[in-house]
Amino acid sequence: MTGPTPGRRRAPSMSPELRRQMIVRSTLSLITEHGLAVTTGRIARAAAISEATIFHVFSDKDELLDACVAEAARSDDVVYELADIPLDAPVTARLVAAAGVLEAYLTRVGTVITYLEAGGHGRARRYSAAPAGGMREVREAFDSVVASLAALLGPEEESLRLPAPHIAQAFFDLLFARTRNPDYRPHHPQLVEIVQLLVHGSLAGSSQAETAGAR
Repeated sequence: MTGPTPGRRRAPSMSPELRRQMIVRSTLSLITEHGLAVTTGRIARAAAISEATIFHVFSDKDELLDACVAEAARSDDVVYELADIPLDAPVTARLVAAAGVLEAYLTRVGTVITYLEAGGHGRARRYSAAPAGGMREVREAFDSVVASLAALLGPEEESLRLPAPHIAQAFFDLLFARTRNPDYRPHHPQLVEIVQLLVHGSLAGSSQAETAGAR
């Protein structure tokens, strides 16, 4: 005679924050592949949860899409990579390296925003208007990247024509606009030209005196 069959152990429950992250990451992956044709049913299948679970975590699909933009804009890894660029390298080399780091990040953010705009997700239009617009999380992520870019200009602080944060913001805006261009190609030689233009100006042999006289 055999004894009673031992009961099956239940898998440990997932914390609300971990479940939220899983849903967002599953949605991001599907948006990149299918755009806004993604349904909550498909998201649920990808995340191996019930569709009702999604609406226990998010009030509606718009809130989920907002969370996807915020997740795509997270900049922790970018900030760490920018901090690893040696400050004793020439300034042009530093900015070219920084641009390379930012390309993947800005392409990731831009791809998600483009899909949301194409589907008429209203709040996404504010994200593309300016890096400072949109949700608090997105704004803070962009601000942290700009601050890291400004830190790369520290060795030249005394000789800069504008404050380092202003130059860093202009550089960030230029790179972001570049990745939104339909003809954008990553790692294009133009990237080096953009950095050279930023560092040396647009006039051959220009001087600070000439620049001051034009103000």
